Amino acid sequence: MAKLGKRTQAARAAFEGKDLISVEDAVALVKQNANAKFDETLEIAMNLGVDPRHADQMVRGVVALPNGTGKTVRVAVFARGPKAEEATAAGADVVGAEDLMEQIQAGNINFDRCIATPDMMPIVGRLGKILGPRNLMPNPKVGTVTMDVKAAVDAAKGGEVQFKVEKAGVIHGGIGKVSFTEEQLAQNVRAFVSAVSKARPAGAKGTYVKKISVSSSMGPGVTLDLASATGAE
Repeated sequence: MAKLGKRTQAARAAFEGKDLISVEDAVALVKQNANAKFDETLEIAMNLGVDPRHADQMVRGVVALPNGTGKTVRVAVFARGPKAEEATAAGADVVGAEDLMEQIQAGNINFDRCIATPDMMPIVGRLGKILGPRNLMPNPKVGTVTMDVKAAVDAAKGGEVQFKVEKAGVIHGGIGKVSFTEEQLAQNVRAFVSAVSKARPAGAKGTYVKKISVSSSMGPGVTLDLASATGAE
């Protein structure tokens, strides 16, 4: 087994015995022990009581974090004519149609979010095997297939986060930078948890939210008190 570095050992010692704590205490603990040489991301993981192999237990959605993510989001838009111009004016990083499709097929995926107008979906559909596994496929359920291109670009640039449950029933998300204030991070945590809670699918039985933990990019995780995170009594 590889020997743990002093920084890792110190972080683990700081977290030892601290579990099921409030959102505020967890955020403070993570901030105090995030000492990498870069501005780490606060990451959240939610274990849900769902089996996403069943369509009626799939959980996906989008949340506008009150304090943004602290990350620069690169946006690609599939559109033509006036809608392409609207996307460019809104600040989209890449705009196109067949030419953009060819770029993606060639392996040039220089964006974090993909938006499309409905008439572009026959073109975008050809890219399913490329964009799908990267969670970049435009989808009307999360507002990325729309005629309101400006609003979609603004939302993506403004700190909107998409989420989708993984095979093991876990949702991960980056919800801010550790350089944010504790209050800002706590607000983002609760906004994310609220959005996932509201996205409970019809097929979910029993306990929906089983466990929530937060960590920094390079640090250990700490489990949250569910009542503190969800606002439940």
